[in-house]
Amino acid sequence: MGNCCYNRPYDNQTQIRIYLETEAKLHIQDIIRNGELEFVTSYMLEYENGKNRFSHKRQAISDYMSTNELYYVGIERNEEAKKIAEGIMATGVKGMDALHIACAILAGSDYFITTDDRLLKYQAERIQVVTPGEFIRRMEAVES
Repeated sequence: MGNCCYNRPYDNQTQIRIYLETEAKLHIQDIIRNGELEFVTSYMLEYENGKNRFSHKRQAISDYMSTNELYYVGIERNEEAKKIAEGIMATGVKGMDALHIACAILAGSDYFITTDDRLLKYQAERIQVVTPGEFIRRMEAVES
């Protein structure tokens, strides 16, 4: 899950898209807390969250990640991530975003969940980049 998702509940909820993405993201977090999904974090998520200028948001996000992560891609895998990210950046994805996706790929994730419109344009065989709502729709389709 991209850092933009973690911050979605703090965005202006009067916009219907933001409200729906927030609700979907919170639902995904509940599913993770219940142990129904494997949750991956990375040094890139920590880095980006660490830049959050609002300490209460930064702490809440950090607490959630550390409490619920099943797998962590650490900085020791940075060189591997950079190699994967190079290929991703060749498609037009920016450096930090490419590293986020590369870490998810290194973890063996099937999905990378984001609300970033530019990042949602990235398509690859190795991982599916989806919105929180799309992720839920796909999970419900598998269950039925």
